[in-house]
Order: sequence, then structure tokens, then C-alpha cells
Amino acid sequence: MKQNEAEEELDLRGVICPYNFVKTKLKLEDMNPGTVLAVLLDDGDPIRNVPQSVQNEGHTVLHQESVEQAFRVYIQKKSG
Repeated sequence: MKQNEAEEELDLRGVICPYNFVKTKLKLEDMNPGTVLAVLLDDGDPIRNVPQSVQNEGHTVLHQESVEQAFRVYIQKKSG
């Protein structure tokens, strides 16, 4: 799989902390281990907090890129 491909995408632009992390966590729980989720996040607290929070949960942040006034973060669900 290429670095910029994801099985699913979640658009959380306009969603405030901590709801964007909660929604990301719930989505990851529904996905198979090792699959990749792309999450669109606003600048500011969301892009600072959500990647760190998912890493604290054991998932891997593969890559993030700037998209218009937001960021797309690629998260690989932890195995097992």
C-alpha cells in the first residue's frame, strides 16, 4: 500500500476536541488490525492533539499532509 492510501476516511473538519479524537478512536475500533484510516483535521488543537492521542493508544501515525486549510493524517490501526 502506498503511503497516501487509506481503506477509510473520516472528515472531522469543524469537530472540536475532544470529540474529534473520540470519533477517530471509535472508527479505529471498527476497523481490522493493520488497516489505515485517513482523518481530516483542522489546524490548531485538533492537529496537535489527535495524532498524539492515537499514538498513545498504540496506533501508528504514518504520514500527515496539508489539505487546503486542514490536514489529512494517515493512521494505521495497531495489530492485535
